[in-house]
Amino acid sequence: MSSLRRFASSLGLSITTVSRALDGYPDVSPATRERVLKAAAEAGYHPNSAARRLRKGSGETVALVMPSEPGRFYEPVFVELLAAVGERLAAQHYDLVLLAARPGPDEMAVYRRLVEGRRADALIVVRTRRVDERVIFLQSKGVPFVCHGRTDVATPYAFIDGDGESGFRDVTARLIARGHRRIALLSAPGDLMFTVFRTSGWRRALTEAGLADDLIAEGTPTEDGGYALAKAFLARAERPTALVCATDRMAIGAMRAAGEFGLKVGTDIAITGHDNIQAATLTDPALTTMELPLREVGERVADMVLARLGGADPRDLVEIRPLVQMPRASSGEGP
Repeated sequence: MSSLRRFASSLGLSITTVSRALDGYPDVSPATRERVLKAAAEAGYHPNSAARRLRKGSGETVALVMPSEPGRFYEPVFVELLAAVGERLAAQHYDLVLLAARPGPDEMAVYRRLVEGRRADALIVVRTRRVDERVIFLQSKGVPFVCHGRTDVATPYAFIDGDGESGFRDVTARLIARGHRRIALLSAPGDLMFTVFRTSGWRRALTEAGLADDLIAEGTPTEDGGYALAKAFLARAERPTALVCATDRMAIGAMRAAGEFGLKVGTDIAITGHDNIQAATLTDPALTTMELPLREVGERVADMVLARLGGADPRDLVEIRPLVQMPRASSGEGP
């Protein structure tokens, strides 16, 4: 096994990639398959025999570590995404393994255990950060991975993301067109990369309209976070007439705060979110939001992971997709 591990290492590929190339799996690029077969022949390995032996050292698993409290996977936005990823990977005989860890030392310990213990063939990174040590670590170890979101690293990496900047510019511009002049942003923490883009889009729309962009505050991207931020804004003598929220969960919390101030959402104050979680259609009134269609994205994430396992260049696996806007009654735009 050790000689075969060295064989895979000499090619700069994972054991799983070599195994699947020798076994003729379609997710391995033709160039990589040809390279592996040629090297195997030169080294005296018989493809089918080598593939069987290589597979013994691989669990054929893809891991996703949710940045949250261990045992708590309550992130509605990821449910459909994970289902799509899991189904797509299963069709290619891979298992999706889910774990949870608090961001920081606990999280990095999980990543090290997965990588150094060879417990996963590839990883999916979610909730990317501006400076993301997870990405830096995986790149240093040469482990295949795909990000759901972007980060600030110079080395190319595979990712798929929504165009949050354009999405938040568009929703803010629509509010301005409806007469709003004091539009506050209920932002997620600034270390999250999606916060950077969503804030930039909100600010851009206000700047283009010649309006102030000082109504901004950060909080946790949850109902409690949105509730607390909205209460602080609505308690001002000159309160905002619209609240643009970084997530639907924050928007739901903001709607509760507006009700406590005696404001009718959609009439007295406009509130918008992002994600289009199921609860967004059940609020009263229905929540204006936007989304990156999660099933499509989940399937694409899985395809990207398989491509990386097959030796694909990460520079060829970069996608920024437009968001789908969903105007509803909470912003005064729908029934």
